[in-house]
Amino acid sequence: MFKQNFDDLSSYIDFLDKIGDLKRIKTEVDPILEISQISCKAIEQDGPALLFENVKGSSFPVATNLFGSEERLRISLGCNPKDLGEEILSFAEKAIPPKIDHLFKSIPFFKRLTNFRSKEQAFNPPCQQIQGALDLSDLPIIKCWPEDGGRFITMGLTVTESPINKKSNMGMYRLQMHDKNTLGMHWHPHKGGAAHYHEAKQLGQTFNAAIVLGGDPSLIFSAIAPLPENINELLFSGFLKRKPINLCRTKTSNLRVPANAEFIIEGTVPIDKTMLEGPFGDHFGYYSMEGDFPYMDVKTITRKHNAIFPATVVGRPPKEDMFLGNAATNIFSPLIKLVTPEISDMWAYYESGFHNLLVISVDERYPKNSVKAMMSVWGTGQLSLTKCIITVPSFVDPKNINEVLGYLGENFNPSNDLTLLQTTPLDTLDFTSGKMNVGSKIGMNAVGDGKKISPDCFNAISIEDPRNKYNKIKDYRVINRNIIIINSEFDPKIISKEIHDGNILNNFKIIFIVSLDININDNIDLLWGIFTRFDPTLDIVFKNCELTNSSVQFSGTMIVDATQKDWYPKVLSMNDDIVDKVDRNWKIY
Repeated sequence: MFKQNFDDLSSYIDFLDKIGDLKRIKTEVDPILEISQISCKAIEQDGPALLFENVKGSSFPVATNLFGSEERLRISLGCNPKDLGEEILSFAEKAIPPKIDHLFKSIPFFKRLTNFRSKEQAFNPPCQQIQGALDLSDLPIIKCWPEDGGRFITMGLTVTESPINKKSNMGMYRLQMHDKNTLGMHWHPHKGGAAHYHEAKQLGQTFNAAIVLGGDPSLIFSAIAPLPENINELLFSGFLKRKPINLCRTKTSNLRVPANAEFIIEGTVPIDKTMLEGPFGDHFGYYSMEGDFPYMDVKTITRKHNAIFPATVVGRPPKEDMFLGNAATNIFSPLIKLVTPEISDMWAYYESGFHNLLVISVDERYPKNSVKAMMSVWGTGQLSLTKCIITVPSFVDPKNINEVLGYLGENFNPSNDLTLLQTTPLDTLDFTSGKMNVGSKIGMNAVGDGKKISPDCFNAISIEDPRNKYNKIKDYRVINRNIIIINSEFDPKIISKEIHDGNILNNFKIIFIVSLDININDNIDLLWGIFTRFDPTLDIVFKNCELTNSSVQFSGTMIVDATQKDWYPKVLSMNDDIVDKVDRNWKIY
């Protein structure tokens, strides 16, 4: 286990600098798009964390890519995420049922639990060394993508408190700067901050909020972690670092915030007013739709001496959030075994934006056990937002997409192995249903008889070029003997009908149709291009569909229309002039 010694962002950055994993950029850079492009290029090249020391229009430096590698993520958390997940699971298994010998063996873990509780630092907290001299325009708030609705704080931790039970929440949400004193609050309805806001609205009470920038790096991970509702993020951060988080009261309310933060933005959120927020280039790789959201009237901004402004850039995978999301999966996926013990392992694919594809390995103990496992996952916390679940036998590694697709091709039979759910909750960022927060889900059971299949099932087979018989196919890629990818510029509904009617490619069980902008030979691009671009009930068709009373029976080739529809939001891309500028100045940076 790594030893966690970072009380604040500055000490973490200094450590990265010491080990040669930080690049200090002294050249003047523009917070409008230039910082974003440099950060994205650094991630693409497996580069270091970045500290921009000369930001145009601001006296504060900007830090990005702080968690942009597996090693930096381990250093920031003070542990290996996978090991921590197994440690928590082991403790839980020993404590339930509570036997003396088991608990005695868990004394080190119990000792660690005592570090949960944060302590309050009332006298001269670092985050309040300088008070009231700033407004939002003084901060180096970045604009990430050309068609963003404005500048966004992308690594702010929003602290709120329930007006009913006084429990606090800390979550990471994008925050749009509307003007120098107004900050948009993009609260997803399933998040804790939104729940507190709703309570205040029902009670007609003034609602306070605080935005934390910086602090111990474990705080940032804790804010995005899929914690159970009753687990406080500050407590979990204390658990990660093995010592309490120092807190202080804000200047304008009674909220408690990390005392070692770089900046604290304080204000009130009107309960009866909204402002148009967005668009914003999000981690699905598209511009999320603009909409009406609450906003904060900023009352004051406090900060440390020599404060550093943290930021991150999300977009078409892979980006920095890949490492944070993978760590969250490694830590929390073992815990699902406590409520669903037949689940051996699971993996959420960052390539799909995490919520769009989850693979579960299942020890199938009775018929349809895999379906029960799916339902359990769909009823658990943020996993409830998962759009597509594939189940495979317990011995299959969910991370190995080649094996997963092999078992899907061999074992999946739509007449017996398809679970389709309509009008269910989805990630706010998912646009494929045309409705915000609502869409459909699909479960595909690929466990079969639970036996291993031949390795030959994982490999592509040679076929006669389908373009010779059907000229609407632009290109194709055979995944295995049961799954094929095609792309085309023609209407996918017409293509699907003509393929079914003409018995084209009818030896394949599953056909994915993707748009021409997808590199079908690149797995990252392919998984992104498929799983972010279809709604199960709208975009999946079978050769045969029979209705008996209220029972629907599917059979024959399944075609998934994963093309970019005309009404989908735009794919993120950087302006050519910004790309050229960064490429030209890369060695100077």
